[in-house]
Order: sequence, then C-alpha cells, then structure tokens
Amino acid sequence: MDASDIGGLGLNQLRTLWRNAQEQEADLSYLRRLLQGRLDILRAELDRREIPHGAGPAAARTDLLERLPAILADLPSSVRRPARHLTLGPPRGEEYRREADVLMGDVQLADLGAHPTADLLDAIERLVRHEREISGRRQLLQRTADDCSAEITRRYREGEARVDDLLTGG
Repeated sequence: MDASDIGGLGLNQLRTLWRNAQEQEADLSYLRRLLQGRLDILRAELDRREIPHGAGPAAARTDLLERLPAILADLPSSVRRPARHLTLGPPRGEEYRREADVLMGDVQLADLGAHPTADLLDAIERLVRHEREISGRRQLLQRTADDCSAEITRRYREGEARVDDLLTGG
C-alpha cells in the first residue's frame, strides 16, 4: 500500500494494516531463515567435498554432522546487518516449510553426499533467488508497517487521535 493511501484510513484500519504487515513479515522472516539454513548446509557440504582425500569418507561425513550446530548458528550481530527485532516462531501456516522443501528439489538434506555437486549448486541457485524475492517482499511489508506507525504517531501528536480512544475501542 502506498504511503499516500494510508492517510485516508481510519485509525482501526491503520492498526489492522500495521498488525497484518508485522505478522506477514514475521512469517516471511521465518521462511527466509529456513532458506538461509538450507543454504548454509549446502555450502558446508560443498566445502566438505574439498577435504583432502587422505581424510577418508567417514571423517568427512562426521565432520559435517559435528559442524552442524556451528553451521546453523546465527552470526554475531556485529557481522550481519542490523535488522528489526522479531521473535521468530513457526509461521501460522505449514506452507512455508513445504515451500522451502520444494525449493530444494531432489536434494535431500538427510543424504547430501549422495547428490552430485551440480545438483547442490542448482539447489543453491534456486534458494538464493527465492531468498532475494522474500527479502524484497519483507522490505515492502516493513515499509507498510513503518508508514502505518508513522501515521498513527502523527495522529496522536497532532491531536487527531486520543489515548482515551484506545481504552474505549474508538
């Protein structure tokens, strides 16, 4: 929704739009993190394949499993871009997990070693492309939430809305 359209909404409509944008952003954030986790695992598998041949296949397989907690751990906040604070939980629908699984194609995380490198690279390409699209959708939702919040704040600041209205449901 365009910022100029927001000014014509009633206060309850603004609050509803703000809440919906926040909820949708949280759902997309969850999906984005699922995609990033899968990307991290696929990239770690590609890195694992570069282990010198003397290490042996069992050592390489164990290495990936042992490193899984570190692979999936979030980077320290000083390394990544600042972001909104969102408490991420499972989204309202199971569709996001299924969507992430579909994007993996034939590559199953349970047996990455059985897939040729080309399949892993294809899966990475699909996930990266979709993660970018999800990021764009999140940015639009963030902008909508910010515009709603700014309009609500403006109305209270300029006396167009009153705190008493919150208590009476107005």
